[in-house]
Amino acid sequence: QVQLVESGGGLVQPGGSLRLSCAASGSIVRLSVMGWYRQAPGKQRELVATITGGGSTNFADSVTGRFTVSRDNAKNTVYLQMNNLKPEDTAVYYCNLKFLATDYWGQGTQVTVSS
Repeated sequence: QVQLVESGGGLVQPGGSLRLSCAASGSIVRLSVMGWYRQAPGKQRELVATITGGGSTNFADSVTGRFTVSRDNAKNTVYLQMNNLKPEDTAVYYCNLKFLATDYWGQGTQVTVSS
């Protein structure tokens, strides 16, 4: 059974930074692609960033150059460092783990960018 527990969301002013963390449990974690998605009110859930077990990363165009994703395989934890945040980054951010054809999701953490 895979469990994902997110932390680190909150309220930040435009131009500020936040770091999200996602701690994963389960025997398949190190074999999986992990990442972050977000969903703003009235919008579909969208990809933010992913990272493979080997460290290869992928980012949405809207966050490239501002966000970085990393993982600590020893701790089964993935991080999302968000810099130069914009109001349009406001959303619920979800941790995701993909293993074969199955997606696992965290409970979500709210990120609000507002002055």
